[in-house]
Amino acid sequence: MSLGPEEVRKIAWLARIEIRDEDAEGYARNLSDILDFVEQLSDAPTDGVEPMAHPLDATQRLRPDEVTETNQRERFLALAPAAENGLFLVPRVIE
Repeated sequence: MSLGPEEVRKIAWLARIEIRDEDAEGYARNLSDILDFVEQLSDAPTDGVEPMAHPLDATQRLRPDEVTETNQRERFLALAPAAENGLFLVPRVIE
């Protein structure tokens, strides 16, 4: 897959990353190379390969499910800039 500088600028805008116009061509080349490599990986034969959560056949060490800290809710709410009815109040970010 080949990306152009204009597509890289759009991706950067979506990711909220500032890039200089003179760097867009280099980023386009690098991202295209990465996407080509990922495309090659999709051609790897995976028939009969069982999915796994971890590459090593190890068991997870689990700790006992016990409460280890005291309830400090009121203390933390007292430190908050704004709290009401046991909840932290935050500025609205979605209109």
